[in-house]
Amino acid sequence: MRILVIEDDAETAAYLKKGLKESGYTVDWSKDGRDGLFMATSEKYDLLVIDRMLPGADGLSIVKLLREEGIKTPVLVLSALGQVDDRVRGLKAGADDYLAKPYAFSELSARIEALLRRGSGQAAADTKLRVADLELDLLARAASRAGKAIDLKPREFRLLEYMMRHAGQVVTRTMLLEGVWDYHFDPQTNVIDVHMSRLRQKIDKGFASPLLQTVRGAGYSLRAAD
Repeated sequence: MRILVIEDDAETAAYLKKGLKESGYTVDWSKDGRDGLFMATSEKYDLLVIDRMLPGADGLSIVKLLREEGIKTPVLVLSALGQVDDRVRGLKAGADDYLAKPYAFSELSARIEALLRRGSGQAAADTKLRVADLELDLLARAASRAGKAIDLKPREFRLLEYMMRHAGQVVTRTMLLEGVWDYHFDPQTNVIDVHMSRLRQKIDKGFASPLLQTVRGAGYSLRAAD
């Protein structure tokens, strides 16, 4: 599941990114309201976490513009303004939930899970990914092939989710480093090869038709056999 955090405070954003990634989510971050609005309208996200007070464009304005554009992605607004009137204004602007600061990460996580379960718009259709007989349940954090459960570690789960979202395409090393490891440089290690080897063992071993393919000189591809 992919989450966009729009938060101008770098320390708070780092805290959110760390916690959400440890929970298995793929997280993008914007520190500016205008940039965040651009990302929210040009990219596909399952959930938006938006601070209310932002440079460039405030959080409630972003929510209003998204709703006016017909974008139904669930939105959780975070704010130090926690009075009843503040929360009401946030919900009337189009937010799906409103959480006052300071908050416990456990509550934030629970609210995110509830919003994703509820689903709205395109997000609801993306709670389960399928390629041939391979299935990934994003809410239950479970994988299976031909009905047989597959035990995945958090990083393997994120890697498989990324590959399934790009099923049929050639996924390059750079794409994987940025999309799964959040590296914007090549650390010159074999970390991708190691994880791909482990993932291949888990999803293909014992099955007649392998799904995870190595595209020599280009990257990897997850696709059903012709």
